[in-house]
Amino acid sequence: MTKDQVGRILSVHLPGVDGLCVGCRWWWARLSPYPCYQAEWAARWHARSVTRRFLDGLP
Repeated sequence: MTKDQVGRILSVHLPGVDGLCVGCRWWWARLSPYPCYQAEWAARWHARSVTRRFLDGLP
């Protein structure tokens, strides 16, 4: 996965007013509570990449 793809996942899988994931409902007509598996995975991936960049001293 690339940073851009993960950003798209995070931008779509957002909490709705009812506490359900908007992206899951929109893409798969699935009612899943937020944070869904996709949002959790993308947030972990993003956090790992930021931490790796910080620890390696990359810009």
